Amino acid sequence: MASCNTSGNREVISTPDAPAAIGPYSQGIRVGKTLYLAGQIAIDPVTGKLVEGGIEAQTHQVLKNLGAVLKAGGFDYSHVVQVQAFVADLNDYKALNEVYATYFSESKPARAVVEAARIPRDALVEIMMVAVRQ
Repeated sequence: MASCNTSGNREVISTPDAPAAIGPYSQGIRVGKTLYLAGQIAIDPVTGKLVEGGIEAQTHQVLKNLGAVLKAGGFDYSHVVQVQAFVADLNDYKALNEVYATYFSESKPARAVVEAARIPRDALVEIMMVAVRQ
């Protein structure tokens, strides 16, 4: 069950359907009609383990995790306006895009993809988002 903790106009969004934070941060913060989602890596929320299977499998898991946080906050992928993706190897850009496109077929958000020297737990990809409801 998703939970929300309100402080002023900031609401912490949390769900067991996405991995618990592995550091001092929230899965998401809703301020008004905007939801800020923390970076997610490909941790299976049931096992707590990093998903194996390469960049495609990890990208799917990351986007599933983010989808769970979106849902817990009352949003979905159609509300996403900005995405920042970090990859361990920019040579995985094409494979990342193939998976990513299945989640954002219509209204594609603004996006940046950056190669990172190292991602937590040696993941291959980490993605963070901002979503806005009208």
